[in-house]
Amino acid sequence: MHDIEPHHHWRHTYISAEDRRSPHYGRIYDEFRFTHKIYNYFIHPQWDEFGSNTLYAKILYVDYELGIGIVELIGEWNDCLSNDILFLKQNIVDPLINENVSRFILILDNVLNFHGSDNCYYEEWYEDLAERGGFICFLNTLPHVLDEMCETQINHYVNMGPGMQIPNWRSFEPRNLAKQVESNRSLASHSLP
Repeated sequence: MHDIEPHHHWRHTYISAEDRRSPHYGRIYDEFRFTHKIYNYFIHPQWDEFGSNTLYAKILYVDYELGIGIVELIGEWNDCLSNDILFLKQNIVDPLINENVSRFILILDNVLNFHGSDNCYYEEWYEDLAERGGFICFLNTLPHVLDEMCETQINHYVNMGPGMQIPNWRSFEPRNLAKQVESNRSLASHSLP
């Protein structure tokens, strides 16, 4: 797992540690010491902690003018035991919403498991964005993770599923990925079984 780096080809456009409006502003990364772990496995030092012991993030891109935030995640998303959605909402999402970000794209290629609890925080997040015309999209959710999310009924508040599978997302520039996600939202379902 230590070889899996957050996507870095957009650094010419955006670096969260250099963005004064980012919740990760001022972070300094040690490329030689691995300090963060998911269970017993070290992860690449470029991933940012946000309060969870098993889920890490990287804010890849924010466009405040267009209200777009793209965040990549790695690890196990566990709402049941550690309420990871609370930490994600309080420490990443809410600060970005306060900066007028209303369209969230979360990339879940590397989210290996999901353990749901209830969908209250997702509902709150959805309501925070609905009045601004925003949305939440989960891109490239693994099938077993998607099944568990649907069992927790997160799909009522988050665009996910077949329309949100964009395996070549790394080949897009961030604004073009956001446009592709917007056009695919009609294929994503809020009512998957």
